[in-house]
Amino acid sequence: MNILIANLGSTSFKYRLYKIENGTETPLSDGAYESVTNYVDVINDALKNLTDGGHIGSISDIDAVGFKTVLGKDLSGCVDDEEAIIAALEGFKEVAPAHNPPYAQGIRQFRELLPEARLVALFETAFYQWIPEASTRYAVPQAWYDIGIRRYGFHGASHKFIAERSAELMGRDDVVENVRKLYADGPQEISGDPLRVISFHLGGSSSVTGIKNGVAVGTSMGFSPQSGLPQNNRVGDLDSGAIPYAMEKLGLTMEEAVKQLTSESGFLGLSSLSNDMRAVQIKAEEEGDETCQLALDVFIKSCRKWASSFLFELGGIDAISFTAGIGENDKWAREEICKGLEEFGVKIDPERNNVRGKETLISADDSKVKVYVIPTNEELVLVREVHQKVSS
Repeated sequence: MNILIANLGSTSFKYRLYKIENGTETPLSDGAYESVTNYVDVINDALKNLTDGGHIGSISDIDAVGFKTVLGKDLSGCVDDEEAIIAALEGFKEVAPAHNPPYAQGIRQFRELLPEARLVALFETAFYQWIPEASTRYAVPQAWYDIGIRRYGFHGASHKFIAERSAELMGRDDVVENVRKLYADGPQEISGDPLRVISFHLGGSSSVTGIKNGVAVGTSMGFSPQSGLPQNNRVGDLDSGAIPYAMEKLGLTMEEAVKQLTSESGFLGLSSLSNDMRAVQIKAEEEGDETCQLALDVFIKSCRKWASSFLFELGGIDAISFTAGIGENDKWAREEICKGLEEFGVKIDPERNNVRGKETLISADDSKVKVYVIPTNEELVLVREVHQKVSS
């Protein structure tokens, strides 16, 4: 079976073709386009590259296309009803304007070009379908909830990969099986001891998720990717009362306020330098810049605050994992997040922690809690879920 994974951003398009044979996923080809203004052209070009390169005989050899959709109103999970997918994306286009319209357009284009292929969307919110309702609700009037204002959570494919891989590393085949069949069968009871993991997906966009037996119990992101930890240029958590106050005092329109909170905040807003944590770190470390150091401190404090909330929710912790650009590559951030937690059984080994982009155990031998660096693989999660959906 040939499955094409299509990743559509606000101005980008990336793809990867997989062949699945005897349960093994083999990547055959990939490509990327930046500064995209016309998705019709780049999708056509990508399919031409796959045939010209001999990876497939014709585009009809593509059996399914998988989309890592972000947020759909009243729809989540792994879905192959195209009309429902497009309606859900367009129903929430105001909440995810950078992602929903491109995906809706892309799905329509692929249907026109590949009339026989199965089109499957795996929503980023899917991993959070089983979070207790009390953890999804905001204290707003019922009418607000009725139009979809609740906590959804994002980075679902990444945290699901961490749930499965951390269970593998800890020898918990029962939890691995639970994660692999989660979207098809829902959560299953685990007979052994609980496996409690706090997963840090830290990068240009960041989130923290608490995971018990392979199932999310809560996550830092909420109604939109705008909430939770400070992002590269998005604010993260903010008191709702600050918005009308800033609009009045600074003479901002709603459009201007939204732009500042989504494009000029986060690391960029705190540091007044850059939305790249690496640049902020260099300025803080090499020049002693206090503003940049404050930006770093705010980020670390937020990571620790969210992790501590899941410690209570999980009733303990067995493992911590770090993934994504910052999580996989920044030893300072990992060390700072875990600092001073020896009484909770968390102890980092400095030599093991001196690693970039490599799966490894970084906790000390006498650490009761295992701490891992695990490079994420969202595409692998997507292709497996698409294959399972199509096969069933």
